[in-house]
Amino acid sequence: MLLDQLSILIAIGFSGASLGLTLFMMWIVGRGETHLLSWSLALAFILVGVAFFGSVVENYNAVFLLVSFLFLITGFGLLYAGSAKFCSGQADWPLAMTLVVLGGLSTTVAFAFGYSGIGTMAGNILLGVLMLTTGYRYWIARAESPLLMTANAALYLIVSVSFVLCGYALAHEGQYILTAKPSNWAEDINSIVVIAGLTGIGTLSLTLNQARIANRHKREAMTDALTGLLNRRALLQNPSDTMPAGTALVAMDLDYFKKINDRFGHDCGDQALKAFAELIRANIRPTDLAARMGGEEFCIVVSDENPRAPTAIAERIREQVEAMTIPTAAGPIRTTVSAGISYSSGDETLQSLLIRADEALYEAKSEGRNRVRTSSLNSLAA
Repeated sequence: MLLDQLSILIAIGFSGASLGLTLFMMWIVGRGETHLLSWSLALAFILVGVAFFGSVVENYNAVFLLVSFLFLITGFGLLYAGSAKFCSGQADWPLAMTLVVLGGLSTTVAFAFGYSGIGTMAGNILLGVLMLTTGYRYWIARAESPLLMTANAALYLIVSVSFVLCGYALAHEGQYILTAKPSNWAEDINSIVVIAGLTGIGTLSLTLNQARIANRHKREAMTDALTGLLNRRALLQNPSDTMPAGTALVAMDLDYFKKINDRFGHDCGDQALKAFAELIRANIRPTDLAARMGGEEFCIVVSDENPRAPTAIAERIREQVEAMTIPTAAGPIRTTVSAGISYSSGDETLQSLLIRADEALYEAKSEGRNRVRTSSLNSLAA
């Protein structure tokens, strides 16, 4: 059994070292991902704690056992902070530090007064609490990836229970003062659960992190960097798809935008584009899509059985743009917008709708700008 425990601790060491190095190298590549640094530091502390714990397997030493718990508690605290950062964007250092200090003090005080068994109980229970709170972070954030987040939360719960059982077993056996390393059924279960659980947690955490990076890159590829709206590529992913009846496309273009750039400069022109994008965003519904097609050209896809809804949205935006003053370093900017609308008859592609909306937009421009026009095909049909 002694060899088995040492083998398990060595396996935990190699597994943790490999994972920690991987996480640290990933942080080096992407310095903005601070949760990776927290996780790698956590594993470093945990490995030192495991090493001290391994040293008391053959030759019991209360000081080494205490040091082991202090490193493990600190490591699990860093693991919680990193996971909180990953799940919510905030590391929650106050709670992490509170639990680490509480665990460190209670364990140290018990060992200092000679009650190493009670100190070991306290250390195990605090490790369980840290695992439980970390798992809860993944549980409340499971909407991002229900299966993987829930699986990670479950693994943290299982590991948490195994630590609490270690404390329970010592209390049940009345081992308040230790003369040897704890050895009971709970410790055996904990050894197996920890290596399996932490390996699974590491694998799932890496998978979740890589999935998030892939999704972020996909969003960035589909988002206009200046305005935060969708870009042309995102809107026209499937240009040949048939648009259902009731779908309308509103093409919008800021009037005389070149003159704005020439007079105020491109930076001020960018401010005008961002202000217009915010105005669009404020006037559409969650079911609508808005995109910047390029330059000063924007597009809104409206899904509504009420044929007046797209016109109402376009007119509202037009009126607000006309009344808007955009403050810039080069002076206030005033502008107007023209819009063209096309409606799908139920057997039309998005590309076809865009062509007809552009034609209606050209009509609005040719009639003097600052107005909304509907595709002549829809007008005749009406």
